[in-house]
Amino acid sequence: MIHAIPRNLTQKDPCMVRGEGIYLYDSEGRRYIDGASGSALVCSIGHGVKEVAAVMSPQAGELACNPFHCSHSQAYEDMAERLIRLAPKGFARVFGVSSGSEATENAVKFARQYQVVRGVPSKYVILSRWQSYHGNTLGALSCSGVTARRRKHAPYLQAVSHIPTAYCYRCYFEKTYPACELRCARVLENAIVQEGPENVSAFIAEPVVGAALGGVPAPPGYFQVIREICDRYDVLFIADEVMCGLGRTGANFAIEHWSVAPDMIAAGKGLGSGYFPVAACMISERIMGSMQARSAGFEGVHSHCGHVLASRVAAAVMDYMDRNALAENSKQQGDLLLQGLKEIRDSQACVGDVRGLGLMCGVEFVQDKATREPFPSGLKVAERVMDACLDLGLIVFPGHGSVDGAAGDHILLGPPLVITAGEVRQLLAILREAIAAVAKSIAA
Repeated sequence: MIHAIPRNLTQKDPCMVRGEGIYLYDSEGRRYIDGASGSALVCSIGHGVKEVAAVMSPQAGELACNPFHCSHSQAYEDMAERLIRLAPKGFARVFGVSSGSEATENAVKFARQYQVVRGVPSKYVILSRWQSYHGNTLGALSCSGVTARRRKHAPYLQAVSHIPTAYCYRCYFEKTYPACELRCARVLENAIVQEGPENVSAFIAEPVVGAALGGVPAPPGYFQVIREICDRYDVLFIADEVMCGLGRTGANFAIEHWSVAPDMIAAGKGLGSGYFPVAACMISERIMGSMQARSAGFEGVHSHCGHVLASRVAAAVMDYMDRNALAENSKQQGDLLLQGLKEIRDSQACVGDVRGLGLMCGVEFVQDKATREPFPSGLKVAERVMDACLDLGLIVFPGHGSVDGAAGDHILLGPPLVITAGEVRQLLAILREAIAAVAKSIAA
């Protein structure tokens, strides 16, 4: 690899050449369990699905890209219709883009334009949470609460206010659920009042925090309180489901576990499942109705919005998920995976916490279980676990910042939703061996 820039500039990674189901194969013939569904839970339906591949070549040969500024396609309409069928009640329209970062950033732009169009231009402030990740464009990174990622680009970031995230293992308020009375949710009201309700446009949050915390779902009741506060102060609620949506947690969208509906949903990753870059900003009927009533158009079009080939792939992916009941399988196999992770936690002194929902789980590493003290960042424990897993034939996604946005090591696990019970056990056996090997090397 001479000219292409890899993710890691100093490390030689295997060259992947083929995929089948949950497995990847490199150029030397080695097989790996894809425990991260690509990078950060992308390939939800697994590798090598012929039904998706079959729609790509005919569509590309017929029409690969249409001029979105003056036309649309039936494929785009079909994708949007399928997404709305999956969405919580009250959703009406879909804006197709290419990446999750674009989806979250455009949700924020929709919120702003909605406020301007309805005559309250003072509402511009976006509220988010620390230890969150909403994307890597500057607007999306401004909303993100990953301290280490933000530091390098701080001079270019927009002013977004952040509140503590919902993270029971390391509660910011040093409370215990349910005696805490969901202080982590109620603090949103304090932030809105401090900013001035007349200034706050929207609140964005991941129902299950992915890369920033490693599969942390909010506690029961959390998003019901968030919804009530947003309604009380006329603030829009944006659910970032780029990672946790589309069957990943055992529901069509993760927010359904809290029985509330947001005003907008950002979807991606699993929507194209790695076969083609595609994402979407899903918008409620209330917002669209208000904008259409004022004949307002959305100013935020990208080169590949509503991309016809991307739309065709997304529809095929959703059809495949429906035919194979992958959301249901995610719940079943996710329960098995989380139970196995709990057993690893109980047997390994360096594992402080495991958590997750469906096939979106995380493992957090500590050097002292009693105090929950993290390992020194210089030890790079998450990377060491990743490397040990890779040597044994398992791919996991490493992460940092579980303590304060900078300190703390965790890994994120999210195999393709087609995984079987036997394959979950294979994954757990490799993970157990890898963690034990890393713990031994650290202690030496």
